[in-house]
Amino acid sequence: MPDQDAGTPRVFLYRHGQTEWSQNGRYTGVTELDLTRNGEKQVHASGKMIVGKGKLIDPANIARIYVSPRKRAMQTFEIAFDDTDKKALKTAEKIIQGEERLREWDYGMYEGLVTKEIRASRKERGLDVEREWDIWRDGCEDGESAQDVTDRIDSLIRDIRTTQKNSMHGESPSDIVLVAHGHLLRAFTKRWLGYPMDFPLLLMLEPGAVGVLSYQHHNIDEPALLVGYGFPVDEE
Repeated sequence: MPDQDAGTPRVFLYRHGQTEWSQNGRYTGVTELDLTRNGEKQVHASGKMIVGKGKLIDPANIARIYVSPRKRAMQTFEIAFDDTDKKALKTAEKIIQGEERLREWDYGMYEGLVTKEIRASRKERGLDVEREWDIWRDGCEDGESAQDVTDRIDSLIRDIRTTQKNSMHGESPSDIVLVAHGHLLRAFTKRWLGYPMDFPLLLMLEPGAVGVLSYQHHNIDEPALLVGYGFPVDEE
């Protein structure tokens, strides 16, 4: 198969490294937690491998980096990019730190709980008689609904496509990096592909890992998920 999409803009989904609560499966929205030591190592390892000149996430190809306002996301950005690249990106005003549209889902009264605890609590209160609670469909009590999250993600997607639409063949730096959270980035992927939140698209994104979105056929109207990506080849 020919490399038809070389130069097409990409969106990199960079999940923050492990925290104590992510390790335990506890829903972490507004709670501010530091990365664990292992979380720092996860981000350092992924950053060393894929971030930098001539690598998958090459600062020379970046149009914008959006970073969630949560501390764990900001720490991840600081670790993943080296000081020289951060300085150059900041000088070029390509970094947007504290992007509210990238904050994790507001879990409301489910903050700090795990899924089985949420479902048990709801059943005790007479909810979900016919089917179990699902965040993608039911949202969170005293927190955000699926539509709330959809609205802010869609707003960010519109901004990204405005940035990328005139560089579909690599005319100028157009890659976007999103440094954020597990639920939020999976929700972003669904909306990027045009699916509603409750569409049964099962996605996984480990702490410190990076996913990639792009477009087919250099076409802004054909957003796609890059299931596999070929790494840059060293030119001798």
